Amino acid sequence: MLIDTHCHLTYEIDTDGGVDAVIARAKSVGVNYIICPTADPEDIPAAIKIAENYDNVFATIGIHPEHADCNPNDFINDEILSHPRVLAVGEIGLDYHGDDIKPREKQIALFEAQLEMARRAKLPVAIHTRDAESDTAEILARYSDIGGVMHCFTSGWDLAEKMLDRGFFFSASGILTFKNAAEIRETFSKIPLDRLVVETDSPYCAPVPYRGRPCEPAFVVETAHCLAEIKNIPFEKLSGIMLENVKKLYPKIKI
Repeated sequence: MLIDTHCHLTYEIDTDGGVDAVIARAKSVGVNYIICPTADPEDIPAAIKIAENYDNVFATIGIHPEHADCNPNDFINDEILSHPRVLAVGEIGLDYHGDDIKPREKQIALFEAQLEMARRAKLPVAIHTRDAESDTAEILARYSDIGGVMHCFTSGWDLAEKMLDRGFFFSASGILTFKNAAEIRETFSKIPLDRLVVETDSPYCAPVPYRGRPCEPAFVVETAHCLAEIKNIPFEKLSGIMLENVKKLYPKIKI
């Protein structure tokens, strides 16, 4: 059994057959549970509704740094974070990649506001970081009481080592399977088995052999097989370890 720990089901409504079909295709290949994060604050009600409507779907609630102009208190409150289907605050973090990015000071303010929410709610966090490793590590060091996962981790060993010391988990996406991802595979080869989970980041990052297609949770099987090869253990053993890892990462999950 596998768990897709990060799949934007709110974006999958128009995918071949809609959410029902996406979830059915996942189940057919042994992906029995899906965790649906939010990035756009407008998607928060939809993510919660999907988690309420499917007994194998849970949610994490957060606002991506590309929406750094918004006030998170307008979209996230204690009632939402205490919802039994909401496992964490995420995805949240920093993204300094490209030219069309929000000002860093606004991103940092949004990030820290949501870390405070996680602290108050006693929830873990799902962290997005891209070209922002130094600021991400520095900010998270000030929130040493908060654990979580480095979502779609593609940074180097330096950040991985820091976050391992902090007790964080690391999520491998389909990027792990890409031909040009040798450095990422090397990093994951060093991360202990008890800190690993997998995700699709659907509809993005479709793994080999599905590159060029919209990603969906069924494809996480390919990433898990790649990770099993990297760790040189049987796929079934890795699946069992990752199941226990998800339970540790997200204590509220009921599976």
